[in-house]
Amino acid sequence: MKAAVGTPNGLELRDIPQPRPKANEVLVKVRTAGLNRADLSAARGTGGHGAVGATVGLEWSGEVVEAGAEVKHVKAGDRVACSGGGGYAEYAVSDWGRVIKIPGNMDFDTAASLPIALYTMHNAVVTAGRMQAGESVLIQGASSGVGLMGLQIAKSKGAKLVIGSSTNDERRAKLKDYGADMTIDTRDETWPDHVLKATDGKGVDLIVDMVSGALVNPSLRATKILGRIVNVGRLGGQTGEFNFDTHAARRIDYIGVTFRTRSIEEVREIGKRAQADLWDALTAGEIKLPIDRTFKLDQAVEAQAYMKANKHFGKILLTM
Repeated sequence: MKAAVGTPNGLELRDIPQPRPKANEVLVKVRTAGLNRADLSAARGTGGHGAVGATVGLEWSGEVVEAGAEVKHVKAGDRVACSGGGGYAEYAVSDWGRVIKIPGNMDFDTAASLPIALYTMHNAVVTAGRMQAGESVLIQGASSGVGLMGLQIAKSKGAKLVIGSSTNDERRAKLKDYGADMTIDTRDETWPDHVLKATDGKGVDLIVDMVSGALVNPSLRATKILGRIVNVGRLGGQTGEFNFDTHAARRIDYIGVTFRTRSIEEVREIGKRAQADLWDALTAGEIKLPIDRTFKLDQAVEAQAYMKANKHFGKILLTM
């Protein structure tokens, strides 16, 4: 089969053997795969999701070809959305707990855009972030697919104030279409003052941060006493200064999350909770992600270059 694999020289299109499902897995004929930031390091065979020679891609949609003996909820011919590894290919396998049967009114492109953003942000906002109706939420880096999902989940779960950040003027202007009541540009060093003003000087209850780096200390200042910060991504840097005094004085819970160190049982539970909580809203179209651009599988290198240029709003997809 045709697949895009990670190499020290970057993404390469190769012919490789078709995977075979284990007892706990589902084999899917891939129709569409979604791109994610982690794919960029995987394309070089590095990062938590990458290895030299491994097929890249964390999410995809398609039709079930074969289901392992332990799989009970889908069968051959079912249309599904999946997450795992190996989505940039004509066929891919996924653990049964990461396979969602999709409704007839949902197309493959829409389905492929959902799994990573849905699981990541439901876990960050609802489970790790412990958001309650009536609270205020700030999503740092809100114009990505994951960020846009976070805005909508916060709004869907009853947040009274949802704030989204973006350093791109055009993309920032679109955030209100996806649940943001207020937007900020973190290039403006006074942005924490704007957040404090909007929250009567208290700060937000919850920040979901996909940027980190230099934004950590301003984020601490913009978080209320006994508030929470959930660190999801580190696009602004994996290390940086941390004001321990502000952190202690405001008694902030600073929570790190990742899928890289989770057991398959934990991942299954995350998927189960997200589907139970939000799948009706997703299938009704109340929560959705914009599709920025679609490429063919043999344009995977071009698709990743487009993502790396950071000019997109929403999801980039590969179609087979």
